[in-house]
Amino acid sequence: MRTKICIIIFIMAAGLAGCGIGSDETKKSELALIKTTNPSPALLESNTKEKLDLVESIKQDISSMKEIYDVAVIKGKKDTLVVYKVKQMYRFKMKGIEKRISDKLEKKYKDENFTVSSDYKIFLEAVKLNEKMEDPNFTDKKANQKLEEIIRLKQEMA
Repeated sequence: MRTKICIIIFIMAAGLAGCGIGSDETKKSELALIKTTNPSPALLESNTKEKLDLVESIKQDISSMKEIYDVAVIKGKKDTLVVYKVKQMYRFKMKGIEKRISDKLEKKYKDENFTVSSDYKIFLEAVKLNEKMEDPNFTDKKANQKLEEIIRLKQEMA
């Protein structure tokens, strides 16, 4: 009987160790739906100071809203993707929040073309793209293609 219990405990311990419980190498995208990831704004075109300031400003404007607790901004050649997570107590007002965000961005940044979403799947894809962009082998062309895929996915869901 004790042998069976020892074998069961050993198998459970080995299973937990194999799952990586306690691993510090967890990617942000794996936790994006559970907690605040606060990804840095991403720029897929030439990194000029002006454009970096623009994406930082966009992120700051959206993050300052009391209903929002996590924001990801990715600026491509043509489009700028703004995805965010809404605090639980404001989720029943999501349509109004998205409209306010869209209006705020269109008014302040007239020359930009925005895609705005509060969908968790879109947020997760944006965080994954942000992580991939840290890899030096991930080209700007691939990044722009992935951004376009995410924007198409958002439009299909709408």
